[in-house]
Amino acid sequence: MDVKDSSGNILCDGDAVKPNKDLKVKGSSMVIKRGTVIKKIKIIEDNEKEIECRVDGVELKLEVRWLQKV
Repeated sequence: MDVKDSSGNILCDGDAVKPNKDLKVKGSSMVIKRGTVIKKIKIIEDNEKEIECRVDGVELKLEVRWLQKV
């Protein structure tokens, strides 16, 4: 199963991505600003719509439709 970003690029474990818009984190006042580089992503098995990552020490799941490979 291939996980693709908003531009259609295939994502792999360890890639770096950046959001193409400001992302509000549910249940928190945290906002991930557009263009922030997120390194060392993890692909979730059996889920081609989300990835796992760590931003400012917080582990999150993000939808790939809002991300672009760096």
